[in-house]
Amino acid sequence: MSFKVAFIGAGSIGFTRGLLRDLLSVKEFSGIEVAFTDINSHNLAMVTELCQRDIEENGLAIQIQATTDRREALRNARYVICTIRVGGLEAFATDVDIPLQYGVDQCVGDTLCAGGIMYGQRGIAEMLSICKDIREVAAEDALLLNYANPMAMLTWACNKYGGVRTIGLCHGVQGGHAQIAEAFGLKKEEVDIICAGINHQTWYISIRHNGEDLTGKLLDAFEEHPDFSRTEKVRIDMLRRFGYYSTESNGHLSEYVPWYRKRPDEIKNWIDLGSWINGETGGYLRVCTEGRNWFETDFPNWMKEPALEYKSAERSEEHGSYIIEGLETGRIYRGHFNVVNRGIISNLPDDAIIEAPGYVDGNGISMPHVGDLPLGPAAVCNASISVQRLAVEAAVHGDDKLLRQAFMMDPLVGAVCNPPEIWQMVDDMLIAQEAWLPQYAEAIAAAKERRASGERIPTRQGYTGAARQQVKTVEEMMEDREAANKNAREADKGKERASAGS
Repeated sequence: MSFKVAFIGAGSIGFTRGLLRDLLSVKEFSGIEVAFTDINSHNLAMVTELCQRDIEENGLAIQIQATTDRREALRNARYVICTIRVGGLEAFATDVDIPLQYGVDQCVGDTLCAGGIMYGQRGIAEMLSICKDIREVAAEDALLLNYANPMAMLTWACNKYGGVRTIGLCHGVQGGHAQIAEAFGLKKEEVDIICAGINHQTWYISIRHNGEDLTGKLLDAFEEHPDFSRTEKVRIDMLRRFGYYSTESNGHLSEYVPWYRKRPDEIKNWIDLGSWINGETGGYLRVCTEGRNWFETDFPNWMKEPALEYKSAERSEEHGSYIIEGLETGRIYRGHFNVVNRGIISNLPDDAIIEAPGYVDGNGISMPHVGDLPLGPAAVCNASISVQRLAVEAAVHGDDKLLRQAFMMDPLVGAVCNPPEIWQMVDDMLIAQEAWLPQYAEAIAAAKERRASGERIPTRQGYTGAARQQVKTVEEMMEDREAANKNAREADKGKERASAGS
């Protein structure tokens, strides 16, 4: 069995090495072609060297094609795995730091809120360029598996404007599934779930064990759990008030809705500082920065460690390899995928990107009809979908008026800022991210003129938020090499969720 898989953004060690292991753990895939591409030749070289060593240690003859020429990597590829971060950590820092000056305190800032909207503006332009290359040089009807955030916005743009079949993939459903099983004192495989909504706001609308519906018993289970009761306060409060548990972490969820991060003196009531993902201000930026710094410094030691084993028992829960396996071998796989709605969830818009159960086999990817979400969860999703739609159209057309409207409609931005503050914040972010926003040249020029006028609303310069932690130095990380290695190598940097109270 031979076909080509291209990884775009392959310099991302957290995703690339693990996803390649997952793929090459399928025995039929021992002779496939693999191509890596990234704009950062240094990172690309390190990741390629590490992955090539893994391949050889597992006795495979595959030679990775590594190139900074994206079109060469994509040539004849049947599957494309995308993990890009446009603007890197430099742009990501502005996604977090500029909104803080206006009191918008984000934990992550890569899906919704001010940071997620701007991340989408940078990413969509590049994703459409990637789609153009796929249409022109990849295999006919190539499938794009998108892991890049903001998941819904990028997947929406690729399907509507990119002309490429695109499926968005995330590990949020799997993580919450494991939590639910733990809350009930059960094994994950003993609990069957149906989860539906939009990425990072997907709801466990059915939870069953041995035929018994446990959905209505979940609140008590979480409130009585010694760890989750402290680390998942936002998710538990949403469960209490909306009746269903949401996939995404405490920190993520807190910035998608208007209630938990709008008053600085209340934020710490809803978060836990045992792990960044429980709500730390700028927490994801911090751990990504630490992971990058550690990998670049410690890379020679990684080459001395045992290679990853390509065994089925070592495969992660990331959907990508299982989708490819199902399509190529006919084995049935059930997962949760991000696709254009088209009536799957009947009370969410047809054009939105929804996350819902799907099946894969040799006939393709099938998405069963879910029907209506409960009204409350649907209302939460619809608020976010309105922001996503505005942000997608803004990015595609370089329309800063739509961009500003996306900011105004964003639940947390709207809870914290008034319209003049939002207008000025958008100006500041456009100017700071000019290098990655070619579609906004005119808007950025106008924003610079407004700034030069000197008439500015005062902002909180230097404000670091309600719960920000210092980035660890490499020397500090050396005190716990195991934790530093785990952070650098994991795609899911919130997998380990310690509690400050434990």
